Amino acid sequence: MFVASLTYWAFWFLSALGQSGAGRGVDGSSLTFDAALFTLFAAHHSILAREPVKRALAFIPPELTRSVFVWTASVLLIVLCVFWRPIGGVLYRVTGVAAVACAIVQLAGAAFIAASVARIDALELAGIRSARAADGSLQTSGPYRVVRHPVYLGWMLVVFGTAHMTVDRFAFAAISSLYLVVAVPWEEHSLRRSFGNAYAEYQRQVRWRVIPYVY
Repeated sequence: MFVASLTYWAFWFLSALGQSGAGRGVDGSSLTFDAALFTLFAAHHSILAREPVKRALAFIPPELTRSVFVWTASVLLIVLCVFWRPIGGVLYRVTGVAAVACAIVQLAGAAFIAASVARIDALELAGIRSARAADGSLQTSGPYRVVRHPVYLGWMLVVFGTAHMTVDRFAFAAISSLYLVVAVPWEEHSLRRSFGNAYAEYQRQVRWRVIPYVY
């Protein structure tokens, strides 16, 4: 389900959102609907990460908690793609050398994500292995020496690096990236609670959260 949802999202972003701007004006009501739809998807990540909610879901066996979280997120991602309302409009479309440069940016983002995931437990990330069975060590090497959340940086390079930027692609890129930026402080609060002084020292060593010299 995890792989299927990401594959479907990639097809949707590359295909459907690339065609959404053709011959259409910008629909503000669709933008509002899509923002609310993404909020529903994002709320799952934020709400289920809160301790009171975790305690309320204590009836789920511990070894299945991560799997349930990932399955729910995967289904919601597919729902987001299926029910996204086309906004319309095109911001820009570049060709030639500029298009090649954009492709390089996107490939670099994908490689950055892959290198980051390789440093952690990919099976735990996908919900196949329970968090309790994972190594649980704090990762500070490789991409994690550049920023503290390299997966997020890679994501932004992928979604903003397109050579054909429709309003739909830009809206999705902007909304999803804004959520990541807003969620980082909450996530780091949980990491400090989990790793204590080790994470505080890591924060001192790696200053930038997501974007070097910016944030």
